[in-house]
Amino acid sequence: MSLCRYLPVPSDRMGIIWSLLSVNNSIVLEYGPAGTTHFSMGFYGALGVDWQQRLFTTHMNEDDVVMGDVTRLEEAIIELDQSYEPKVIFVVASSISAVIGTDIKGVCNYMQREVKAKLVAFEQGGFRGDYSVGLTEVYKLLVNNLPQREAVVQEKTYNIIGASMGSYRTASDVWELQNLMREAFGYEMRTCLCHETSVEEIGTIGGAELNLVMRQEGLAAAQILQKDFATPFIFSAPYGYAATLAWLEAVGQLIGQPPDGRLLVRLRLKAQSTASLRMSAMMMGRKKIPQAVVVGEYDLLRGMSAFLQSVGITVKHKLCSHSLKSIAEPEADILHLQVEREKIELLAGLKNTLVLADDVSNRLCDASNVVLRVSAPVINGAQVASHLPLLGEKGADHLLETLEAYYQTLA
Repeated sequence: MSLCRYLPVPSDRMGIIWSLLSVNNSIVLEYGPAGTTHFSMGFYGALGVDWQQRLFTTHMNEDDVVMGDVTRLEEAIIELDQSYEPKVIFVVASSISAVIGTDIKGVCNYMQREVKAKLVAFEQGGFRGDYSVGLTEVYKLLVNNLPQREAVVQEKTYNIIGASMGSYRTASDVWELQNLMREAFGYEMRTCLCHETSVEEIGTIGGAELNLVMRQEGLAAAQILQKDFATPFIFSAPYGYAATLAWLEAVGQLIGQPPDGRLLVRLRLKAQSTASLRMSAMMMGRKKIPQAVVVGEYDLLRGMSAFLQSVGITVKHKLCSHSLKSIAEPEADILHLQVEREKIELLAGLKNTLVLADDVSNRLCDASNVVLRVSAPVINGAQVASHLPLLGEKGADHLLETLEAYYQTLA
């Protein structure tokens, strides 16, 4: 076991809870001690989430743990159903109830007869992996439990799968994808898993024309929806102008409608303008090779790195902020350093490097480096921005300003 000096990677339980809290007309009930739930509320507030009022705990005591008594859980389910009348109550295991082997699903099955709300059990208590694993599970369980089986397809609509409030600038990225789909095709978003959605919206998720998958963890849910509703999907995280162009063209082929020509021309011109940065890199010679380190979630690493390489910046290290357990066939040059000390030493030794990372990682770098926050955790303030994306055209515009500033430091 290695020591953890800074923030540990959130568990699967944390990823599940912050996803469920974004579902309106629902309540999240954690079967565990009050302390763990109280800690979670503070953490979600730092994410810019203001839905903590939907998170409840049964407040287990020693007798509940020793005797395996679930009376508190049964009574809490009934009280929440009568007092708040939610459409759904998500019952989530804590680390304590997971250790003692409480049958959360079994309790939900027999308690369903006693309440009007639909009960959905999540038995992961933080021991099956980190939040990346939790996201995969929560997306799957939501599309398996909430969609109406008889869905009426509404033309020119789509769903987004893979949004996560634990990711940096999620609200902004969703906003950017909506703008691109509206301008390119005149399409409107129907449901977003999981960002500012509702039980009703997830219930009609099968009625969209297509699904846009933002991250690897959403692929399994998209495949379930394709099987159940014949909804096609595209998986891509479009970072940079060229990737955004390719993404729009792929969507156009899938729906049989070319993207708006003016948007394509604008993106192509911007993509061509980045060629000047590549020329600058070539003219600097071997003594000043532009280089970068990217720290963040898997799909951000892939997309950001490709964009940086397209403008002449060599990406020396791609450090994933979560395990690769839920990633099918991860790329060999993307690493998850399980020993925190290795990551600290690597970052502290960087010189004249562009570092795209989280608050903690950026603070470990000395002043010779140019740093930009692109990932969580966020230490200095909350990530409340909703119109400063990392994805798409606007995301590339924002990143380009930092790239130009970095090149000036090398001149």
